[in-house]
Amino acid sequence: MFFSRRASRSPRDLSFFSYTPRTPEDNSVKLIKFADDTTLIGLISNGDETAYRREVARLVSWCGHNNLQLNAQKTVEMIVDFRKVTAPLPPLALMDSPVTITDSFRFLGTTITRDLKWEPTISSLIKKAQQRMFFLRKLRKLNLPPRMLAQFYTAIIESILTSSITVWFAGATVRDRLRLQRVVRAAEKVIGCRLPSIQDLYISRTRRCAGRITADPSHPGHGLFSPLPSGRRLRSIRTRTSRYTNSFFPSAIRLLNSK
Repeated sequence: MFFSRRASRSPRDLSFFSYTPRTPEDNSVKLIKFADDTTLIGLISNGDETAYRREVARLVSWCGHNNLQLNAQKTVEMIVDFRKVTAPLPPLALMDSPVTITDSFRFLGTTITRDLKWEPTISSLIKKAQQRMFFLRKLRKLNLPPRMLAQFYTAIIESILTSSITVWFAGATVRDRLRLQRVVRAAEKVIGCRLPSIQDLYISRTRRCAGRITADPSHPGHGLFSPLPSGRRLRSIRTRTSRYTNSFFPSAIRLLNSK
């Protein structure tokens, strides 16, 4: 189980925790469900954690009524706070046991850190891709044709390098982007042909993902893709921080407008 609180420079917090039995009633709280894992995201304004803590209490109550025993020792909380002046947040307790505070957690293979930087995620993906490069070199020694080697690369290595790429690539540092591209260049030398660059893969997948959202009025982010009166371009999202500027929706709108 996972709990998290986030504060921006304005007095706001963003909170998550996983595995909740019901949809929250408060509009500031959102649910993300995947298989048997559920993440609750709550926006806490002006230090008011009422809705967040109410959902935690509902979780504990629901589990108790459905004979599910919670293990507080395996539950952690992450606090993300970018304000210059911060006040200590009251500790979160689960069934009278304090919840451990962590600096990062993994969600669907992506490592989210309290400073919202992506180096841990990128390092993990590069390590996995380099391990699979061993098999690509072995196949090359067996004299497989370049076409089959390229297919193996796409399915086994490129799929690793581009995992959640629409989430983290725009916020990646130049150094991390070069590290990713070095893996692609190494594969090109083994296969003997050109491969799509990480930058090109990011652009194509972001545009494809944004296209699906704009075509789906039921998507929560559909309203963010608002066309200008001319109908040729989308209205840009105003951002105040580089973190927001490099997040998915502002980046996707810039890419769609650059066509």
